Parts: sequence; structure tokens; C-alpha cells
Amino acid sequence: MDAVIFDLDGVLVDSELTWDEVRRSVVAAHGGTWRPEATRAQQGMSTPEWARYLVDTLGARLTPDEIANTVIDEMTSRYTAGPPVIDGAREVVREVARQWPVAIASSSPPVLIHAFLTACDLTSLVPVAVSSEEVAAGKPAPDVYLRAATLLEIPPERCAAVEDSTNGLRAAQAAGMTVYAAPNAHFPPEPEALAGATVLTNLTALPAALKAGR
Repeated sequence: MDAVIFDLDGVLVDSELTWDEVRRSVVAAHGGTWRPEATRAQQGMSTPEWARYLVDTLGARLTPDEIANTVIDEMTSRYTAGPPVIDGAREVVREVARQWPVAIASSSPPVLIHAFLTACDLTSLVPVAVSSEEVAAGKPAPDVYLRAATLLEIPPERCAAVEDSTNGLRAAQAAGMTVYAAPNAHFPPEPEALAGATVLTNLTALPAALKAGR
């Protein structure tokens, strides 16, 4: 293994509930109807993908661009006081970065990825940060992970990926990476998505698991 690529939401930032809350409120405010499967369906989608989903599937009466801007503006506002960083996440990234090149491959828009890196003073330690907005398809497609590996100049099969959700785990596996799962407590991944992954008790167990290669 020659590099480690982190997901952001649910792995380093406890933001999945916030995304869900904001999207639900925007859909309701604009005439749409939330569906039971909507939360899981959107995990891993790129911004254009979930914006179309809110409009085409849930019936929000805005254009995809309008609803994307509305949701992201509200998320950015909630990050003003600092993103909800998961306990120990900053220290884990720092410890891992001492031994391997580190990247982020996230479905969040670039503005929120950079807000996290700036708030945690990690910008210099994370030279590559890719949003699924910048590739053809969001998770579970492997595109965002493959792009991160390309920018790191390391073959994907020589990278470890750290994920929490069903679609994220599928994306990392499809990219051919060694996968470490830190399951999301709010929205646990499906058992089949954990097949072949090393399941961590929590994120702070990652450095030791990487060093042990298990």
C-alpha cells in the first residue's frame, strides 16, 4: 500500500444527518415529498445527481441548479462555525499522513471539502482532494477514487480507501482499492457492502490497522 484515500462525510465529518435534514427541509419547502428510500439513495451521489433526484424523483418545484445552490448555501452556512468533525478525525489524518500520501475523495462539493481542510489545518497534509462534482459519476461508481489515485500518481490497487456508507464502499471496491470500513452509526452500510472490507471499531483504529496490513 502506497497511499490512503479518505471519504469525508460520515468518516471525517459527522454531517450525514445534517445533509439529510437540509435536503428534507428544502424538498418540503418547495412542494416535494420525501420517500423512505431517499436518504440512502442519495449517499454518494454527486451534486448534479442528487439535485436531479430531489427534483425528478421527490418532486421539488425548483430547477436542479436552484435546489443544489439552496442546499449547498444552507450547508455552507451551517459550517460557518466549523464543520462537525468526528472525534479523533484530525489526529488520525495527521498520523496517517506521516507515513503515506493522503487524499480525500468525497461527494461533498469542493467548498465544503476545503472548509474541513482549512478548519482542521490539514490543507498542507492533504495535497489531493476530489469532489464527485469533478468526475463523470458519483458513488457507487469508482470515478472519484480513480481520479484521486491518478492525481496521487499511484495505481488504485496500491491505495487504501476509508469509507462508511454502502455506496462509498461499493465505489472503493469497484476502484480496486483495499477498503477499510468505519460504518456510519446513523446509516449503517448494508452487510453485503462490507464483504471484503476490513471493518474498524471506530476511525481511531485505522492507523494501527494500516500498519498491520489487516
